[in-house]
Amino acid sequence: MNSFVRFVSVALLVAIASVAGAQTNVTIHGEVVNGAGKEVTLYRYSDMLTRTEVTVDHAVIGANRTFELKAYANYPTMMMLQIENYSQSFFVEPGRDYEVYVPRFDWDVDEKKNVFLSPEVLPLEFVNMPADELNGMISNFEAVVADYIDAHRVYFDARFRPQKRYFDSLEAVVAKKAPDTRNEFFNRYKRYQLASMKYSLHFDTRRHMVGRYIKGQPIMYYDDNYMAFFMTLFANSVSKGTNKIPAWQLGHWVNTLNVKVYLDSLGTDTLLRNEQVRELVALQALQEAYYLNRYYESGKVVKMIEMVGAQSKFPEHKELAKRLAASLRQNEEGSEVPTFVLPDVDKRMVSFDSMKGKWVYLAFVRVGDPNCVAEIETMAHFKDSVYAKNKNVEFVCVSCDREFQKMYHFLKNTKKGQKYNWTWLHFNGNYKLLENYGVVSYPHFILINPEGQLQYTVTPSPASGILLHGPWQPKPQYNDDDQPFFLRY
Repeated sequence: MNSFVRFVSVALLVAIASVAGAQTNVTIHGEVVNGAGKEVTLYRYSDMLTRTEVTVDHAVIGANRTFELKAYANYPTMMMLQIENYSQSFFVEPGRDYEVYVPRFDWDVDEKKNVFLSPEVLPLEFVNMPADELNGMISNFEAVVADYIDAHRVYFDARFRPQKRYFDSLEAVVAKKAPDTRNEFFNRYKRYQLASMKYSLHFDTRRHMVGRYIKGQPIMYYDDNYMAFFMTLFANSVSKGTNKIPAWQLGHWVNTLNVKVYLDSLGTDTLLRNEQVRELVALQALQEAYYLNRYYESGKVVKMIEMVGAQSKFPEHKELAKRLAASLRQNEEGSEVPTFVLPDVDKRMVSFDSMKGKWVYLAFVRVGDPNCVAEIETMAHFKDSVYAKNKNVEFVCVSCDREFQKMYHFLKNTKKGQKYNWTWLHFNGNYKLLENYGVVSYPHFILINPEGQLQYTVTPSPASGILLHGPWQPKPQYNDDDQPFFLRY
């Protein structure tokens, strides 16, 4: 089921509620061999475009190694079950109960490799499921495809010349070994996954695909497979320029917030004549444009997204635009940072709110990592001079080592530990906090201004020299006679 993640998308109109006071029609009973005491979370994505995470339910695995999660779904929906940094995705169907089992697992994998860049999948197994269960059928389909491609890999390898006749043979093998069933969701899953593969291998054109799967048909926001395929078809088809409109021209309309001309210009493409399709493609293109700084101003892109949502007559697009703008602003300069309460080296709980009003140079580190220790040494070298120049600066290190004792030993039982005399906290197993702060490698630095906002979109490390010329330093004041010549007039 690992390949599910590649195609994940979630319907905008599917109502899946938290357990608290909400209707539920899906129950997940689980057992984790060596997971007692760990928190398990069930979540979904709000939509395919932004992939905003929505928590559905959570529980603590009991001493008997079991847990129970509940959800509501009115259509087959992709959900992810996560424990610490490890997760697995699967589909839930309305009204069905699931039994899952996680065998003995090495929870310390994240200390041996970067699981953010090379994810370690939670080995989730389904127990006592009937033959017509959706995940089982999809697993069989994926296995049929994988086996065929593995046996004929050279004919699907982009480094060589992929041959369409082998793809045609693959479709025939799928029809025989994973035939259509009464489950229309499964049938669509196969159809759209094969179509995506065919398009990616350049065995068919976007124009033909749109004519066959998109044109004249309603947009199925509620169907994971459809939305994944739609996004695949139109990826980078507008943001980097079209056959008729260069990227610099699109950038001009975005940077001048000319939403009407921007949308109307996309309609010159016959594939985007339909207003609803054009708006959805525009939102996807603007999301891509946010990262293309050569042509687009990121701040104007976000405003343009909001304008598209404001003028849209499609409720789904209004909600998408609102969520997309919020997701892009989340880690921008000037955005509010998440608060937290974590234990210090003496196990006293410290609230981030107590630091508001100060410049907080926040470092997420692991005390056994040589790169982290080198940056900590640099912080120690400059700490006294930084504090002397501005009493309103606070260094804070959050130790992300799994064991609290590693931080304690590093600070209390080593000679160098006494030099690192600033605020130290332990992340205390709060993996959600690391996710909210965008921590995907160590060390990770964030500068927070006295208003509790991000000072930079990307904060420089101590080795960059930021501690010599930080924004907390008072600006020099000049008398008229002392002022440099170029500032006098």
